[in-house]
Amino acid sequence: MPSYLYYTRLDDPQAMLQDGGTIQFPVKNKSALETVYRINVGGRQMAPNQDTGMFRTWDPDNPYLEKERPHSVSAAFGNQSLTHEDGQNYFAPDEVYKTARNYGMKETSKFNVTWEFQVDSEFTYMVRLHFCEFDKHIQNVGDRVFQIFIDDALVENIADVMIWSSKQILVPVHRDYAVSMQGKGSLKKLNLTIKLQPHPYARSTYRDVLLNGIEILKISDFKYNLGGANPDQLPSPPLLPKASKNPPKKRVISIVVGAASSFILLSLIVLFIFYRLLARGVINEGNSRWGYEPTLTSKTNKSSFLLSDLSRCFSLDEIIAATNNFDDNLIIGVGGFGNVYRGHIDNGSVSVAIKRLKEGSQQGLKEGSQQGLKEFQTEIELLSQLRHHHLVSLIGYCKDDNEMILVYEFMARGTFREHLYDSNNQPLSWTQRVEICLGAARGLHYLHTGAKHAIIHRDVKSTNILMDENWMAKISDFGLSKVGPSGISRSNINISIGYLDPEYYTLQVLTDKSDVYLFGVLLLEALCGRPPILRAVGRERQNLVEWFRRCVDENQIYDTVDPFLRESVTPECLKVYTKIALKCLDNNGNERPSMGDVMLGLEYLIEMLNKAEKTKLGGTLNEEIIVEEGSGSSR
Repeated sequence: MPSYLYYTRLDDPQAMLQDGGTIQFPVKNKSALETVYRINVGGRQMAPNQDTGMFRTWDPDNPYLEKERPHSVSAAFGNQSLTHEDGQNYFAPDEVYKTARNYGMKETSKFNVTWEFQVDSEFTYMVRLHFCEFDKHIQNVGDRVFQIFIDDALVENIADVMIWSSKQILVPVHRDYAVSMQGKGSLKKLNLTIKLQPHPYARSTYRDVLLNGIEILKISDFKYNLGGANPDQLPSPPLLPKASKNPPKKRVISIVVGAASSFILLSLIVLFIFYRLLARGVINEGNSRWGYEPTLTSKTNKSSFLLSDLSRCFSLDEIIAATNNFDDNLIIGVGGFGNVYRGHIDNGSVSVAIKRLKEGSQQGLKEGSQQGLKEFQTEIELLSQLRHHHLVSLIGYCKDDNEMILVYEFMARGTFREHLYDSNNQPLSWTQRVEICLGAARGLHYLHTGAKHAIIHRDVKSTNILMDENWMAKISDFGLSKVGPSGISRSNINISIGYLDPEYYTLQVLTDKSDVYLFGVLLLEALCGRPPILRAVGRERQNLVEWFRRCVDENQIYDTVDPFLRESVTPECLKVYTKIALKCLDNNGNERPSMGDVMLGLEYLIEMLNKAEKTKLGGTLNEEIIVEEGSGSSR
């Protein structure tokens, strides 16, 4: 195989970023690769002898097209000669680059094209996308700009083939991405989607997308293994009955005697099992209207209620070893659930966060309280089935000797709050704060729309937004989350002071718009560098939301900005940010935007910040800022 055909170039720091993040997943020459799909987008099937000496088969993309709106077309551009980078034409045959799928029209469109591929779970995949700009009318960077999503993760916010090809048409290029399909429950097969959509804000001449080829390769795991899970066993065909030699009368007697004997034997087995369970204490006699009721004891540490097939089950000995017997020096957080310890698993090679149910809750569980158990089970069920690079990943759990412990990926930077106020950490920059809020918005948007039913987090706050070593924001703490087919949940819960949605306070109804309100409070924390409840002189405390609204009404928005940020926040950016926050905080839930709209607004703000950084443009700090009526401020 030619050098670096599929292995990562060591001198390319942007190659193979994983799940749309900033962490590289290099494919080294000790890794084994398995071709799963090789697709000629918009073109015909190509036999191995039609490849560029690599003898690869390229299939058409039609069977994998999941969504075409309003429609996409195959665009072929004849026998024009291509200019291959570095003279290497074995990345894909010319015919792959000479056929493509796009809208084929010049229009303002928000539609997308989506492909869907079935892959084995518990592996990381290399996804290679091939591009070749062919339209002679496209001459400049920005003429055709679109976005690329893989497995619902944004991997290219600004996809512009003219940038990648150094402003030349008919120059083939390719981009590689790493996609993790691990930790998604017990499913053996998962759907990996590739979606291209026009950029929502770029002022492109062509409001469409372009793609020429797709390759998906499975990367061997840390044991250099490529074997997926065994397929489900097919049911055995029924055996044909043999002809009986018994006369009809004797056959009837045999059937009756056999049935009676089977019934007696089965009854004896059931009685034996019942009394064995009763003797062991797994069943308590007389505790329910049926005469028995299952109870949680140490004997049922791997009971089916935990859905143990969804995530890794740790023994208590493994947890004790990982935390040095719950050493207090390893505590990195304390919450309502209990202490959180930093630990190391897999022979110390993997850092994790270990959340242990506090002793009081354990005692409550023994005495019949189910609240701690419910939150424990909720986190396992939800996080084992959800996968998004802006959600903290659940690695596993431990239910042993009345211990209830959750094991998460370790988030090196801690909570968002620790970098905003009440700590000795260096304050975050304005751009960092907006990017962290955008990451949290993407995670919430996935919860509200990415699952079969809407998931309401119900506890969005700065202490539940964590950052990894690369400052990527991830949402944590799903113990209070609620799933409902309509996205509406009626429930009494304890919401942290300062985060209470006024609509919930009056109607006792929680919807996805309740999460939007909580996110609005989070936006104010990020801008003001203050907690939701302001500490005032004397006994009186002031609500951050009410104080911010009053400052907006009095046109004193800059008085609310964290002093550390005032020299870097321009009036234009502050106005956009304020409008987003106030819309989220509208007292009427129907008037609040969706998290998808909030996410798009913050993406637009990031683009403004990048542009301001490049051009050094912006108003003075004393410029008057007026927020229009209807932006969410209550009057």
